[in-house]
Amino acid sequence: MRTLFLPVAVAMLAAACPAQAQETPRDCAAASVKQDKALLTGKRFTVEVTGTGPDVVLIPGLSTPRDVWADTVAALAGCYTVHSVQIRGFGDDAGANADGPVLGPFVAELADYIDDEIMNKGRAAPAIIGHSLGGLSALMIGARSPQVAGRIMVVDALPFFGTVMGAPDVAAVRPQVEAMAAAVRGRYRADAPPPVMIDCDDPAEAAKVRSIWSITPRGRCLVENWGRRSDARVSAQAMQDDATTDMRGELDRIAAPVTLLFAQDDSVMPEAMMRDLYT
Repeated sequence: MRTLFLPVAVAMLAAACPAQAQETPRDCAAASVKQDKALLTGKRFTVEVTGTGPDVVLIPGLSTPRDVWADTVAALAGCYTVHSVQIRGFGDDAGANADGPVLGPFVAELADYIDDEIMNKGRAAPAIIGHSLGGLSALMIGARSPQVAGRIMVVDALPFFGTVMGAPDVAAVRPQVEAMAAAVRGRYRADAPPPVMIDCDDPAEAAKVRSIWSITPRGRCLVENWGRRSDARVSAQAMQDDATTDMRGELDRIAAPVTLLFAQDDSVMPEAMMRDLYT
């Protein structure tokens, strides 16, 4: 998945920052080796800041840590200041996300972070790139805090997830989504031992993982491990929040340019149909 949208992300950022347009991804990657990292903590998320230059905010998807952006960070941090977000509970302690809604409070806090840590320090509104749940989060920030979004890239996300299910509105999907969330939430055990991780660097072990979440065995293995490490309470609530959020009526509030990238597999759906769905 990462190799699919990395070149597009780099191209979008070059267009957003003409002064950086002469920098190739290889140049950025070579310079990034020298960059230090800083970890900033909030109530709903943590942020790892790497590199120097125009700001880029990376938001992962459901049950996914910032590690999913590792290749992207390595490619960009020599030319950009990269803010890699991780929602609490997706690989670390749940913190404030252990109870109640997750998505809305997270988005509000992230918008405040951008305002405080980037714009109030005299820097331009950042490019915000989000995958899946992170893509919806980027749209929410763009619509509800438009002053903090310079550009937006939405990777494989829709303003209303129910569109995939053929649902006309939130009411139509709520019963099914709440049942799914309850099932996931039921897996949580406060006294559970640490989950057993798969050795994703062992091709034989990685090949045993069966899922649709990556096109490579190692990628599928990594996603499996990330899911095992995630707090079931946070994953359940974030999934429910995502699927019951309908941003279609707020899209016209977004002032920033938006780039949409979607995954394509003809065995699942022909490209023309997938393009129509996302359009």
